[in-house]
Amino acid sequence: MRFFIDTANLEEIRAAAEMGLVDGVTTNPSLLAKEGRNPIEIFREICQIVDGPVSAEVGSTEYDGMMAEAHKLAEIHPNIVIKIPMTLDGLRAVRTLSEEGIKTNQTLCFSPSQAILSAKAGATYVSPFVGRLDDISSGGMDLIGQIITIYDNYDFETQVLVASIRHPMHLVEAALMGADVATIPYKVITQLIKHPLTDIGLQRFVDDWNTVKDLVQF
Repeated sequence: MRFFIDTANLEEIRAAAEMGLVDGVTTNPSLLAKEGRNPIEIFREICQIVDGPVSAEVGSTEYDGMMAEAHKLAEIHPNIVIKIPMTLDGLRAVRTLSEEGIKTNQTLCFSPSQAILSAKAGATYVSPFVGRLDDISSGGMDLIGQIITIYDNYDFETQVLVASIRHPMHLVEAALMGADVATIPYKVITQLIKHPLTDIGLQRFVDDWNTVKDLVQF
């Protein structure tokens, strides 16, 4: 499984990259708005930090606008992946961009039928939002299992990119199901590291080391 980090914050991206935990980056308009900077500049800096796919989302909701924005975004760097919403115009844009050799990430996927359409349109990635489904008492991880089964049935090349991950178990379940990618907020990445037995064991080793360290010469 590849790890993408779901943020537009350069400090978080650098920190995760230094741990070797970033294979790519996903952004969206909300994440970019938090940074209060020119999104184009942010994308350029991200592509200097991470050598992997960087999702940049179009803001238009109609086909011509999507295509115009997609072409401008694709010019920023070869690693840019165009993020397109799951709509009729979005599917049309994904099809056209795919035919042009531009990678795409179909976002805001909430059903198996939408995922089938994304794959048929030629999307590079489809992004099912598991956390938002959980928020409305629907099984987000059930959707991931259904999409993986469908894609395996027909050898679709579209990769399943699990999005809206809220906690470590989302990631673990996605890995057990065989999802291609998980895009993870920095907070959840740090939570993956934590375990109470690790903390207890480390403290015991530190305490024991302090009793003998004066006897050791380096």
